Amino acid sequence: MNSKIWLSSPHMGGTEQKYVQNAFDENWIAPLGPNVTLFEEKIQSFLDQDIQVAALSSGTAALHLALILLGVDRDDEVICQSMTFSASANPIKYLGATPVFVDSEETTWNMDPNALEEAIKDRIQKGKKPKAIVAVHLYGMPYQHDALRSIANKYEIPIVEDSAEALGSTFKGQKCGTLGDISILSFNGNKIITTSGGGALVTKTKQLKDKAVFLATQARDNAPHYQHSHVGYNYRLSNVSAGIGCGQMEVLSDRVNQRRKNQEFYTDLFQDHAEIKVMQEPTKDYYSNFWLSALTFEGDKAYEKRETLRISLNDKYNIETRPLWKPMHLQPIFADAPYYGANVSEELFNKGLCLPSGSNLTEEELSRIKQAFQELV
Repeated sequence: MNSKIWLSSPHMGGTEQKYVQNAFDENWIAPLGPNVTLFEEKIQSFLDQDIQVAALSSGTAALHLALILLGVDRDDEVICQSMTFSASANPIKYLGATPVFVDSEETTWNMDPNALEEAIKDRIQKGKKPKAIVAVHLYGMPYQHDALRSIANKYEIPIVEDSAEALGSTFKGQKCGTLGDISILSFNGNKIITTSGGGALVTKTKQLKDKAVFLATQARDNAPHYQHSHVGYNYRLSNVSAGIGCGQMEVLSDRVNQRRKNQEFYTDLFQDHAEIKVMQEPTKDYYSNFWLSALTFEGDKAYEKRETLRISLNDKYNIETRPLWKPMHLQPIFADAPYYGANVSEELFNKGLCLPSGSNLTEEELSRIKQAFQELV
């Protein structure tokens, strides 16, 4: 059988080993060092905003610290997009708070502004004003920022921008990762760039960054001995992993361009298939990195068609595809959480499919993908 075509595999640029070797040569095998500082500076320069960056061990760690910085505590409520990976919601549980899930809208598949406001009004009426809003740029597609920001400002609730999948995307020219009151990035192995495992917290002030780093390094007080007045975490990124990130930042723009070319490939491939709809940017305000390209089946028996295609691609052609994220309000762990909206995210989950989108797809692999789809649909 042909070699596996993965959904989104790591893609090295060639200079990563230089930075990693420097870490070994200088014996910076620790969660601090010159690569960590340089990686933060490179992210900050790319985002091109007056922001501060703290490199952390994962995007999940970044989200956890973001909620702590915003004062989320036990028995608080935090609004969260339902259609997302569980890492967007799990940190809410870490803190003993309750996630309140909000449905998607059909254009970007992200948080529905109308359902968001409905949720806020109802929670306030029930005596529980939400402490924060976790809004996600699904698959690299920016959420409806203006609408969500207007609602958040109206009710004075901060936004945690989950930009784990959206580094390199923009909304009205502003980089995703700078749109929230606090934002998070992920550099997991399947993301647009990777540090193997890693993430970052993006804040508006150095004071917040410093507090995040303090908490991420076990909250050790300024004393000659080990003294702790706060609960701390082991969340700082290692200098070795940061070296990989430094090399990856040098090819980030190329990676975005290649994934956008993959998106064009799928748009052209399915343009004559009325029952298949490839996710697109709704207007020129949205610029997606298309971390993952995705399609939906329209019409009758969409779920059956999706599953038949997914299984055939895997079993017959050794091509990995994946259903869209299963909404959080349908997950057993969150069965008792409040939910607001209709069934948009549920319908998307039932009829949607993520496609191989790696920036390292070869012409031969794209040709195999094209042939497989032509034979199956």
